This record gives sequence, structure tokens and C-alpha cells, in this order.
Amino acid sequence: MSTSGQPQFRYTQTPSKVLHLRNLPWECIEEELIDLCKPFGNIVNTKCNVGANRNQAFVEFADLNQAINMVTYYASSSEPAQIRGKSVYIQYSNRHEIVNNKSPGDIPGNVLLVTFEGVEAGDVTIDVIHLVFSAFGFVYKIATFEKAVGFQALIQFSDAETASSAREALDGRSIPRYLLPDNVGSCNLRISYSAHKDLNIKFQSHRSRDYTNPYLPVNPTANGGFVQPSVGPDGKRIETESNVLLASIENMQYAVTVDSIHMVFSAFGTVQKIAIFEKNGGTQALIQYPDVTTAAVAKDALEGHCIYEGGYFIQRQK
Repeated sequence: MSTSGQPQFRYTQTPSKVLHLRNLPWECIEEELIDLCKPFGNIVNTKCNVGANRNQAFVEFADLNQAINMVTYYASSSEPAQIRGKSVYIQYSNRHEIVNNKSPGDIPGNVLLVTFEGVEAGDVTIDVIHLVFSAFGFVYKIATFEKAVGFQALIQFSDAETASSAREALDGRSIPRYLLPDNVGSCNLRISYSAHKDLNIKFQSHRSRDYTNPYLPVNPTANGGFVQPSVGPDGKRIETESNVLLASIENMQYAVTVDSIHMVFSAFGTVQKIAIFEKNGGTQALIQYPDVTTAAVAKDALEGHCIYEGGYFIQRQK
């Protein structure tokens, strides 16, 4: 018996070379499990952070006797197994091997699957999702939907490295309270990797966005605040004013950076956001101002002009 009165082992279980460890520190890492178990034999596989509280794990030994040695040792020891000062409860697993150390949601990719806990669809807008995740890199696309587990979103970045940075920083964290409506107490993020590589966004709406294609048609039944683009007699789109400019940079001879774009566009007002991306072999940037008037002044002043020697802007309003 442990000091807390909770049994550390189930003696009735059939021995297995796979051990089930409980009461681990939150976000226990593989190296900590290996350090605890390696004195008893060769470890061939592990599976960390399982269970509702992510405080359980499985460890697979190369040989059944090695697993038995570990269980027997701690069953007779006056000192329990410990990781970071926490008593770890050990028992034989019902499984006899760990088939895959990483579930599909643990395999890094450029698309994240995000579950928003504690909210309903509509409590967290797609603009708030974009604001939170664009802090880690340019967000290409977002698609939101409802499943049995709750409100979810797929968020596409340019590469797995950027997506991984966002996941590591935000998984298990809460969206800032000031970004949530008054009726919502908190919203926790649970993030895994999606098997998707490129989201197929057909319409801009309050449920889906493609930030690489400002000319994607707006879903008229779910515009969520968007204005349907106007079309002239010649069938061409008539641009509507917006506080976001789309700048195409042509004839580049020097690198264009966020700093250089900010320097040019901030001369006309406060620049809230800048995103640079490559499209169709060219460089483009999205520049967000706080209002339409400031964006219009910047557009009129800069369209067709040089940013510096060897390159100039062609600008459109998003």
C-alpha cells in the first residue's frame, strides 16, 4: 500500500511486458519514463501523456521478465517509484505491445486540429482564432466545425515547424478573457496535428477563411459580416473599401521584410498587422490599418510607387 492508501499494483492482472504508469506529473516526457524504467531492462517503446488528464503512460520492455522485475521491485520496496517527487503507480497493462508510439494527432504537420473547451460554436469567432494563432506565423486557412467533442477548427500554416511552435505554446492554455464574450468563463485549447496538408476552402464565411485568396467568393448564406463583392457591367469585380491592403511587390532586387513594409506604410497611420507570403512566384503582403480611411490614403499615395530602388508596389484593397 502507498502512503496515501491507494494500491500501487493490481496483483490479479496477468503479467505483460507493457506496464501502465499512473499519477505521473502533467506533461511527463519520454526521457523521464526511460530514466525510471531503464534500470530494469531494455525499453523498446513508450506512449506518454495518455488519459483525460494526460498523466498516464505505457512503457514496453523488450522482455516479459524485465517488466516483472520492475513490478516486483516496487511492490516490495518501502519507497514508491517517483518522478519529480510524485509517487507513480505501476501495474501490468492489458496490452502486450505498444503498436504505435505516436497517434496520428502526434505526428507533426502544417495543419492543427484545435478543440475549444468550455464554449459553443459562435462564442469564439474566426477572427479571434486568427488573432491568437497568427502570433506564431502567417495563417493560411481556417475551417471551423462542430463535432460530438465540441467546437473545433482546422488551422493551416505554411509548414510543420510553424504549426509546432503554435501547438507547443498554446496547447492546454486559455484564450485571453478579453477576447471572449461576457457569457463565457474560459476557453481552453486542446491541440493536435491533423492529417490534412491543404484545406479546401470554397467560400469566405464566418466559418471558413482562406487568407491567401482575398478574391475567393463569399458564401451569401453565412457571410458573418462580410460584404458580397460587387460586379460591374463588364463582369469584373468592383473593389470595395477595406481597412486591409493587399500589396503585390514587383521587380524585387532586394529582400522585402516586415520592417521595411512597416516603415513605408506606417507613414500614413498605425499599422496593426503585416503578413508577407509568396504566391504564384511573387511576393505579396497584407497590411492592416485600424480604419478604411487610413488604408485608402495609403493606397492612393503608394500604388505604383517604388518602395526603394529596384522594386515597386501594386496595391489592391482586400
